[in-house]
Amino acid sequence: MSDQAVRRPAGDPRDPADAESYPGQKFGLPEEGPRSAAGVGRRLGALVIDWFACLAIAYAIFHGSRDGQLATTAFFGAETWLLTALTGYTLGKRLLGIRVARIDGVPVGFGMGLLRTVLLLLVVPPLVLDKDLRGLHDRAARTIVIRS
Repeated sequence: MSDQAVRRPAGDPRDPADAESYPGQKFGLPEEGPRSAAGVGRRLGALVIDWFACLAIAYAIFHGSRDGQLATTAFFGAETWLLTALTGYTLGKRLLGIRVARIDGVPVGFGMGLLRTVLLLLVVPPLVLDKDLRGLHDRAARTIVIRS
C-alpha cells in the first residue's frame, strides 16, 4: 500500500479541504460582508417582519374575523412572490439587509419566484437547509439569500 493520502471525492465530509469551506463558497460568494450568504437569524427575522406586516394589513381590512386568517396567508404569499420576483426583496428582507438572488445571476422572475413562494408556504422545505444555508425552496428555484 502506498504512503500517499487517500483522495476523497469532492464534497466528502471527511475531506479536510472541505472543512474550511463556508456557506456560498461554491457559488463564488465572499465569506463575509455584502453578497455573502445570509445567516438563518436574518432570514427568520425577515420572515417574521413580513408575516406581521401581512397580519396587520389583514386585521385592518377584516377586523379580526376568520377571513383575516386566510387573508394573512394570501397577503404573505402575494407579497413574497411579487416582491421577490421583481426586486429580490420583501419588506423584511429590505429592513434586515438581505435579498434573494439567482445562482446564475439573472433576476428571480415570476416563475421561479412563484415556485419558491409555494414551497415556502409549505413550511417544511425552508427548514431543510444544506451547507450553503439554502432551503429546498431555494434549491428548487436555483436561488440563494445573500446579504445586500
